[in-house]
Amino acid sequence: MREDEEIPIETATLPLDAWHRAKGGRMVEFAGYWMPIQYEGIMAEHLWTRENAGLFDVSHMGQLSLSGDGVAEALETLVPGDISALKPGRMRYSLLLDEDGGILDDLMITNEGDQYGIVVNGAVKWEDIGHLRENLPDHITLNHNEDYGLLALQGPKAVDALVRLMPEAANLVFMQATRATWQGHAIGLSRSGYTGEDGFEISLPNEALEAFADALCAMEEVKPIGLGARDSLRLEAGLPLYGHDLSPEIDPAEADLGFAVSKRRREEENFPGAARILGHLEDGPPRKRVGLTVDGKLPVREGAKLFDGEDEIGVVTSGGFAPSVGAPIAMGFVPTGLSEPGAAIAAEVRGKLVHCTVTAMPFIPHRYVRKQGA
Repeated sequence: MREDEEIPIETATLPLDAWHRAKGGRMVEFAGYWMPIQYEGIMAEHLWTRENAGLFDVSHMGQLSLSGDGVAEALETLVPGDISALKPGRMRYSLLLDEDGGILDDLMITNEGDQYGIVVNGAVKWEDIGHLRENLPDHITLNHNEDYGLLALQGPKAVDALVRLMPEAANLVFMQATRATWQGHAIGLSRSGYTGEDGFEISLPNEALEAFADALCAMEEVKPIGLGARDSLRLEAGLPLYGHDLSPEIDPAEADLGFAVSKRRREEENFPGAARILGHLEDGPPRKRVGLTVDGKLPVREGAKLFDGEDEIGVVTSGGFAPSVGAPIAMGFVPTGLSEPGAAIAAEVRGKLVHCTVTAMPFIPHRYVRKQGA
C-alpha cells in the first residue's frame, strides 16, 4: 500500500447482524454498518408499521451519557435548547451547532436524573463525540455506551405489544423516558421515535437484544422492519434526515426547525451562531426546507434540481414514493419567497421537468400520544 493511499475502513456489523440475516433481511451499507434495508419489501413493511407495530434496529446510533456539575449549562453552550429547564424523565429534540450556527447533527437529549443521555446519528457519532469532548469543560464526563443497543418499536399497536414485556411503558407519553429492568437487565425506555407514529425506543445491553427482539416478534402485532421503510415513514412524517436535509451549511431557521431554539435562549442570545440564526428567525432566511407533492407517479429523488420557470432555485434533499399518501413526495430547499404552501415549482427528473407544489408538512398527521391538554 502506498503512503498516500487511505487505509480501507471495514464496514461494522450490528449486534443483531446474524438475527437480521436469519429473518431474511437484505443487508446494505449505511452509516458505516451493515443494516437491513428490507425483509418482505419496503411497501409492505411501511404499511404494516402504520397499521400495527414495526421493530427497527437502530443500534448504529450513538448513545452517550454526560455527567458532572453544571452539565446542562455546559450543553447549552453547544445547542440552542433550554436544557436547564428539562425535568427528570423528559426528553428534548435539539441541534448540535458549529460556531456559525450550522447544524453538525440533530439529537435527542434526556434528563435521566443523575446524568443526561444523548442519542446522536450513527453517520457522525464519532465527529459528535470529538466535538463534545473538545468543547465541554474537563470536569464533564462523557461516556459512549457501546455495550448497549437501541431498538425502536413503532406503530399504533406498539404499546399493546410492549406492555406485555414492560408494563411501565403504558405510563409514558410522548417525549417521556424512564429506567426499567427486563429479565435482570437495566433498560432505558422512552416514548419516542422517528416515524410520526406512536412508539418507543428501548436501550438495552447488547447481550439482551436478541432475546428481547425475539420476544417482541413472537407477538402477532410485531414484524421486523428495515431501513427502507424507516426512510419512507420519516419522509411522510416531514422529519429531516441528517446528512441529507441537514448539514453544517444549513442553520435551524433554514431547516424550518425554529422550535428547537427555545424562548429563553432566544432572549439570552448566547448559543453558537446566535446572530445569524436569530436574524433569520426574525427576518426570514434566504432559503427554507419545504415539503413537495409531485404530479404523476414518477418519484423525485435526492439531488434533483428545482426550478421556477427557467430559473434554477433549489434542490431536493429527500424524495420517493410515499405508500400511505399513494403518491411521490419530497423535501427540498427553495427561496423563502417560494416556501408558502401552494407555490408551484418544478423538479428535473431524467431531463424533464415535473410539476411540484409546495405543501405543508407533515404529509400525514403525526399520531403521538401526548399528555391530555398538551
